[in-house]
Amino acid sequence: MPELPTDSLWRLLSVWPVARLGTVGGSGAHLVPVVFAPADGSIWSAVDGKPKRSAQLARVENLERDPRFSLLLDAYDDDWSLLWWVRIDGEAVIETGAGLAASPAAQALRAKYPQYEEVHLFRGEPQLLKLTPREHRAWAHRGMDWLEREIVNLATET
Repeated sequence: MPELPTDSLWRLLSVWPVARLGTVGGSGAHLVPVVFAPADGSIWSAVDGKPKRSAQLARVENLERDPRFSLLLDAYDDDWSLLWWVRIDGEAVIETGAGLAASPAAQALRAKYPQYEEVHLFRGEPQLLKLTPREHRAWAHRGMDWLEREIVNLATET
């Protein structure tokens, strides 16, 4: 099956609302839904002001210990001919510092998610997960040509 072209991948990243971030923890795999935005050739996700179970997030601890990640974007439908997924594998760095507040990554997150007008983009000291893709894989029941057309349609709707 042909792969999803890189330009379609980045277009999808600019419009798809949520993904699942997979990291490797001390007790095994760790998976959590995240919001994200592409900027400067990387994918960025904030440790934002939404309520959290603890002050130190497992995803941050895991990435500090082992920077490998998988990011899964997918669509489920009762009509299984509409199913698709895209998985991005790469390495992450945790960026910190006051300068992040005005960074292109922070601007991209605020532009993509209007919720950040009411929810703080940062929780405490500014911190962003910089996810750098190394490879990606995709599958769509109807094939990559169909998925590429769907991505274009999504991008035009937003």
